[in-house]
Amino acid sequence: MLQKATLDFLNELKKNNKKDWFEKNKPSFEKAKNDFEVFISDLFYQLAKTNKNLVGVDPKKCIFRIYRDVRFAKNKEPYKPNFGAAISESGKSMETVLFYIHIEPGNNSFIAGGRYMPDSASLRKLREKIIDNPKEFKKIIAEKKFKSLFPELSELKVKTTPRGFSKDHPEIELLKYTSYIVEKKIDDKLLLSTDFSKLCIEAYKVLFPFIKYLNKSE
Repeated sequence: MLQKATLDFLNELKKNNKKDWFEKNKPSFEKAKNDFEVFISDLFYQLAKTNKNLVGVDPKKCIFRIYRDVRFAKNKEPYKPNFGAAISESGKSMETVLFYIHIEPGNNSFIAGGRYMPDSASLRKLREKIIDNPKEFKKIIAEKKFKSLFPELSELKVKTTPRGFSKDHPEIELLKYTSYIVEKKIDDKLLLSTDFSKLCIEAYKVLFPFIKYLNKSE
């Protein structure tokens, strides 16, 4: 279970996103970071019961650094006001299908799963996979438990017909997506409850057929 001090640190960081403040509060950061690492490590053990291929993956390698790369960013704040972990058989690589956990107080937290912003070649393969077997895909996302947790695919899609596909294709609306992900918002109160860990475990079980389907296109 996450500790309140972890959310308190992130709240303060959001108000004081500067290097000098961060350095003065480094001990608080280390405690918050360790708390999140323990949470993810404990969760990993449970998720591996659903996906045996997670066994042997280092949970710490699935956690994103809090330091931002500001070289080409308009926002020059040096730190992320959140903790995030992307869980897959290959760690946190964004070039694969992931289960993502985002902790950001202010009711900005969420859990998500799927393939986020694939390159053009990978996106083409995903779309072709859906064309090959649209019934299986639609059955997965329409399953009762899936629908109760993740009612809709996230609205990351183009308005026009994707290049190489007919505008009259029967699955054209599914083919317009540029990411195939679902997400669920999490309020702060739930984060500090044992129910949050239970929700993550249940969500991963529900998402697993979706993850396996998308992985087949890789």
